[in-house]
Amino acid sequence: MIACPVCEVEIDVEEDELDEGDPITCNECGADLKVVSVDPLELEPLEEDEDEEEADLDGDEDEDLPK
Repeated sequence: MIACPVCEVEIDVEEDELDEGDPITCNECGADLKVVSVDPLELEPLEEDEDEEEADLDGDEDEDLPK
């Protein structure tokens, strides 16, 4: 078991089945996490790239249109 880095609640996972980069969701707070290390097991919040991609898409749409 490992503690969620967001809410500190213990997450019940099969530690031997995890690989670096695997996504995990905390059942308590719903945080999206990723495995950053397996020995020792460490988790960190998953970066929200989707918001950045949406912002980039908004800017790119105008550039792609013919003038």
